[in-house]
Amino acid sequence: MRQTTNEVPENAAPQSRVRFLVPALLCLLFAAQCAWFIGTQSLTNDEPEHISAGLEAWRYGEFKAWDAHPPLARMWLAAPLALTDWAYSEYRGGVQPARPSPEEWAWRTRPMNVLLGLFLAVLLWTTARNLFSEAAANFALALFAFSPPLIAHFSLSGNDGAGALLIFASAVQLLRWRRNPSRTQKALLGIVLGASLVTKFYSAPLVAMAVVLVLLLKPEKIAWRPGEWNWAKACGVTGVVLLTVWAAYFFHISRVTFRDGVVTAAFPARTPSLTEKVPVQANFTFFLPACEFFTGVGNQVHHNWVRGHNNFFLGEVSHFRGWKLYFPVAVLLKWPTMVLLLTLAALALTLRGKIRWPKEFLLLCLFPALFLFFAIGSNINIGERYVLPVYVFLLLGLAGVWTAARGRTAKIALLVALALNAADGLRYAPDYLSHFNIFVRPTESWRLLTDSSLDWGQGLLALREYQAAHPDETLHLAYFGPVDPVLYGIRYVPLGENERATGTVIVSATHLSGQLLKDPGAYHWLLQYPRKAILNHSLHVFEVPADAR
Repeated sequence: MRQTTNEVPENAAPQSRVRFLVPALLCLLFAAQCAWFIGTQSLTNDEPEHISAGLEAWRYGEFKAWDAHPPLARMWLAAPLALTDWAYSEYRGGVQPARPSPEEWAWRTRPMNVLLGLFLAVLLWTTARNLFSEAAANFALALFAFSPPLIAHFSLSGNDGAGALLIFASAVQLLRWRRNPSRTQKALLGIVLGASLVTKFYSAPLVAMAVVLVLLLKPEKIAWRPGEWNWAKACGVTGVVLLTVWAAYFFHISRVTFRDGVVTAAFPARTPSLTEKVPVQANFTFFLPACEFFTGVGNQVHHNWVRGHNNFFLGEVSHFRGWKLYFPVAVLLKWPTMVLLLTLAALALTLRGKIRWPKEFLLLCLFPALFLFFAIGSNINIGERYVLPVYVFLLLGLAGVWTAARGRTAKIALLVALALNAADGLRYAPDYLSHFNIFVRPTESWRLLTDSSLDWGQGLLALREYQAAHPDETLHLAYFGPVDPVLYGIRYVPLGENERATGTVIVSATHLSGQLLKDPGAYHWLLQYPRKAILNHSLHVFEVPADAR
């Protein structure tokens, strides 16, 4: 008998299960590499601060300390520690784990970020499937699973991965709302946009753009006349965004007073009042919800445009200004070679009319385009992690390359590209944070980029293994990182930038570049001596003879 359209084939369920085997396997491979990273990389520069700030929020409702970043991702990472008695200590303006060991801190908090990475993997796959095809979605996910930037920043207790996730989720939810402008989808859009704001401050321009798009977008067109705009819907989304931000700060309300050119903000919990001079002579008082959010934004703006940052780029140190070419060059040096080549292929196919991009994908592209515009103008140039959200959108676009491939030869070529991409990432495994493309020798990478692009203090476990293999050597160490190596069981003699030593001398790549030193060339005297090893691609081991001067 002929099967009707309402009947379900007997083998439908098994086929449905089989179709998810490929994405499930790719997610498993991604998680396995993250676990490998967690077990082999020591705590990096920002991790103790993020974890301790998250603990402050859970235990005391405290948001003022280390407020250069908003609290949502920090609280997510620290959630497994909220009911423990684990503690940290403050020193020289920084923090480090006091009890138990830093390795236990890493294993308790870093997997929380891996979960976010897996969520992004699923979101990328479903979005690519909806816009292109299931095979194209598998192709994009295969690139994702072996991407060193994603593995590294979803394996650390940091907020860069979470920021990339929520910016991508914001763009995808905007599409869902446009397809179905219901109250539920509108509320979800406001929640996701608000969550993005309280994860990374750099999402503010994108949130503003999303609200404008809500105002203009109709299901089938763009409304250019103010009379046709979605005023009520845009106001509704904005209201949910503001409520979400307020909720992230536990619905705090602060008393803000301007008097005689001085502003004073009194915070809830145990935070001391903030007092700053301002060019305002009027005297008045008002109450501000989530004042900690606005002070954090102000501090970040001050950091970027007034205080500046110590940056390093292609051998040059800047103590304030960034470079317009920093992020484009960092991308060319750091992102996987095959991803860059496939991007060039996508551009060529687009110019030749071989790829027809869905209109919804072009709408999504507004997010990475605006993000990259603001990133290039930033004065904080300390790692390609700051443009990580762009990378996720790029992988989504590469799904379109698979759909444009015609014939068996083209498909095989793309499968070879996937294999080469995996091999490229595994060249540095498990040191994914230090990954550079195949054209950069590990011995020379410190001359190009440092800080979180190469050496973020993650090499102490490798150093401990080196010491175990060379127990008779005295280690003279110039280490860039927040955690005292003693907490990892390392015995060493600190080496200041104005000091010299003989025997085994180990210098972090960031100090070798001089990015954060008073004298950028302080450790260049070591370059005349043999380099015994490079530990974790980030710690340079030199052998200085006893008669050296």
